[in-house]
Amino acid sequence: MPEERPRIDLRTDRLALCRPSRDDLDELFVIASDPRVWTHYPALRHTDPSQTLATIDRWLDGWNTHGLDTWTVRLAESSAVIGYGGCSVRGEVWNLGYRLAPGAQGRGYATELAAAALQQAIAVDPTRPIIARLLEHNTVSERVAAKLGMALVHRAPDAENPNPSAVRLIYSDRPLTAAQLSNIVP
Repeated sequence: MPEERPRIDLRTDRLALCRPSRDDLDELFVIASDPRVWTHYPALRHTDPSQTLATIDRWLDGWNTHGLDTWTVRLAESSAVIGYGGCSVRGEVWNLGYRLAPGAQGRGYATELAAAALQQAIAVDPTRPIIARLLEHNTVSERVAAKLGMALVHRAPDAENPNPSAVRLIYSDRPLTAAQLSNIVP
């Protein structure tokens, strides 16, 4: 019996963006548990596959509820899983996020993925602002947000972070109302 190919929702020049599946658990756990992926926020690293499975289920719920959420990111040429990312609903906004395996970093995949995610979020609900929540010391993600035309709309200590010196930045594709910002920032 031939191996079933993943369902591709969107293809970019080099990536196949696929709605996640519980079958992706092993490959996604390897990425979500790798400390090198979480250098900017070590406390969020997955230590048990059940965390990754719960995350996949949350993404699938987002797909069912909003018509868009996080993809499993594969190389188009080989179908190898190199990460996950996309736009998920967070309150009144789309939240752009991604994680790439260490071997996939520094090759422009984050920008390629993020650009596709922004296009899809606009197609699904253009009235919902798109944000990128990142930590100030994550200069690579900050550059990606800027390349996509997003602007810094908020900078403050990150109350959610166990690191008391962490500073949260929020980039957005448009100005945010006070109500939208209050739903994003604790």
